[in-house]
Amino acid sequence: MAPSQPPVPGQVGQAIAESCTESDACPTFARLNARLANLEMQVSTDYLTGLWNRAHFNQVVDSELDRSLRYKQPVSLILFDIDHFKRANDQFGHQAGDAVLRELALVANAATRSSDAVFRWGGEEFAVLATSTGYRGAGRLAEALRGQVACHVFPDVGTVTVSLGVAEHSASESAEAWFRRADGMLYAAKREGRNCVRVDANGNSDTWAAAQGPAALCLSWQEAYECGEPSIDREHLELFNLANALIDVSVMSNSDSGKVLSVFDKLLDHIACHFVNEEALLELRGYAHADAHRRAHANLLRRARALRDGLEAGSASLGGIVEFLAGEVVARHLFKADRDFFPLFRAGAGNAETVPVA
Repeated sequence: MAPSQPPVPGQVGQAIAESCTESDACPTFARLNARLANLEMQVSTDYLTGLWNRAHFNQVVDSELDRSLRYKQPVSLILFDIDHFKRANDQFGHQAGDAVLRELALVANAATRSSDAVFRWGGEEFAVLATSTGYRGAGRLAEALRGQVACHVFPDVGTVTVSLGVAEHSASESAEAWFRRADGMLYAAKREGRNCVRVDANGNSDTWAAAQGPAALCLSWQEAYECGEPSIDREHLELFNLANALIDVSVMSNSDSGKVLSVFDKLLDHIACHFVNEEALLELRGYAHADAHRRAHANLLRRARALRDGLEAGSASLGGIVEFLAGEVVARHLFKADRDFFPLFRAGAGNAETVPVA
C-alpha cells in the first residue's frame, strides 16, 4: 500500500476502458488513463509527506475490516503524533516543522513492514494500518517505531519523540469505535509522560484463538498465548516447537523408538527448565497462587515423565502424547491456568487494559 505505487484508475477510467477495444486503443486513451491515475494519486496522498492521507484511510478501512472478519485475520491500528511539536514550530519555524514531518514519514515507512500502510492523519498526527497483526504484534511494531524516531536526528531540530496508541479491531465494531479506542490509548501515552506506547489489550485475535483451540496433530502458536513477559513467552513458543517436533518424529513410519525418545527427552528438559524459570518470576512478582502453580507444574512434569517411560516400554501411543500435549499442557495449563498470572505483566485495570511495551 505504498504511495509510490499509483492506484488502479477509478470508475471513470474503468468506464472508458470498458468502452474501448484492443483495435481502437490509442495513445490518447493511454495518456488519459495515466492522468486519471495521477489525479487519483493526488487525491489520496498527503502533499507534504507523500504518505496516504486521511481520505484514503476512510476509503480503504471498511474493506480491510471486511477482509479481517471474513478470513479471521486480525488487523490493528497504531496512532502516533509528535510530542511538543508546537514548541519545535515556535522555536525553529514552520519550515523546520515541515521538514520534521517529511523526515518522520521516511522514518515511519522504514520502521514498518511492506504490508503496513502509513497515513498522515492531519497536523502532526499519523496512523499505521497493520494487517494480519493482533494487538501484541502491533504493540511491538509501535515500540520499534518509537525507538527509531527517538534515535533519529532530524534536520535543524535534532531529536524528537512520539507517543503511540494501539488498538486491534474487536468483534464487529465500527471503524469509528475502533479509532476511538486507539485514540484513547494515544492520549493515555500522552498523560503518562509521552515517548511511550500504550496498547488496548482487547481484540479478535484472542477470541479466534480461544475458539480454534489446539490443532489435532500440530500445536499452533497464537498471539493470545503471550503473557507479556518476554522470557516466558519465548519459552512457551519453544515448548510448542519441541512438542511439534516430537509429534512429527512420532508419526514418521521409519522413526525408531530411540529417535522419538531422544526428542521427548529434549522436550522434558525444556519443560523442567521452563517451570523453574516461570516459578521464580512469579515468586518475584508476588503471585498469590504461586504455590498452587508450582504444584500444577510438578504434576504435569510427573505425568510427562510417566508418558515418556510408557513410550519406552511400548505402552504409550501417539494419541496419548498428542492428547497430553494439546489437552493438558496447552488447553488446560497454558491457556487456562497460566492466563491467571497474565495481569502481573500488564499495567492498568478494567476491560481496556493499557499495556506498556516500552
